[in-house]
Amino acid sequence: MLHELKNIIQTAKQAKTKTVFVSVVALDGSSYRRPGVRMSIQEDGTIVGAVSGGCVEKEILRQAQSVFKDAVPKLMVYDGRYRLGCEGILYILIELFEPSDDFFIAFEKQWKSRTSFDIQTHFSKEETHQSKGGSTFIFSNTSYALSSHVNLDDPLDVFHQNIKAGFQLLIVGSEHDAVQLCKYASQTGWEVTIVAPPDDPKSIDNFPGASKYLGIDETMFSREEMDDQTAVVIMTHSFAKDLKYLGSIREKIPKYLGLLGPSRRRDKMINELFEYYPDIDERFIESIHGPAGINIGAETPQEIAISIMSEILTVIRGKELMLLKDKTRGIHQ
Repeated sequence: MLHELKNIIQTAKQAKTKTVFVSVVALDGSSYRRPGVRMSIQEDGTIVGAVSGGCVEKEILRQAQSVFKDAVPKLMVYDGRYRLGCEGILYILIELFEPSDDFFIAFEKQWKSRTSFDIQTHFSKEETHQSKGGSTFIFSNTSYALSSHVNLDDPLDVFHQNIKAGFQLLIVGSEHDAVQLCKYASQTGWEVTIVAPPDDPKSIDNFPGASKYLGIDETMFSREEMDDQTAVVIMTHSFAKDLKYLGSIREKIPKYLGLLGPSRRRDKMINELFEYYPDIDERFIESIHGPAGINIGAETPQEIAISIMSEILTVIRGKELMLLKDKTRGIHQ
């Protein structure tokens, strides 16, 4: 979610024309995406982001014209039961995006601090109040309204959303498969850091999409912050190096910790960890996913990247592996 918001807000900041901020605030039934997804539209027709698979955006663009004209927010009701395949009714708030300069400064400070924040979007499904409402961002107990035209008179509902820190992936390794994992993860919106030994000749230019490149040994790697929005994949293709980097973070338990290579290699590495660190926490050992990835028959570096990312998503979202066709309830339930 954060990477989408960053793109929307950074683009709107640079826009030369009026911009509207679009939020899905409620849903009856099912839809391609859930409440909380957002996008922006500029007066020249430029669209950033999407709230559906592409079928709703044209109607949003049409209905946004009145907001550009009179700055009055609008709750758009889109019934997709007969036009989409989603069998749901979307409630979408369209509001003018004109925050203060302080908002942009506070937003950048907030996401760089890797601290979550809240968005409160006021709206009403009642036809007589559908031209009221608006969104407020809350950074460190300070509120920033997106527009001076926000009307928060009662009776209004409030859609509350907590935005977590951006998901970050630390890739320890610099071989070809690390390049592919970096590329795919960054395209997904993850913040990717490449970690390689100090004597490695590569640089960030070798890793499209990477946010950072760190040429550091295991001692420096142990100082990297790893919060509950962090995944680590160790894939140097050197047993000795993998063991050093793995052992250096033994007192940290990232949300996901993956090891490349077969299970016998993992078992050997864990046995050596116990030899070096006999008091190592069992929770750290249990957090290791090795071989990293899920069984999709991956062969190429690109397919392996997909396999690893799929397992990461499964772990961080707390899901059981299964085919969607086997689910008896909705996709998002």
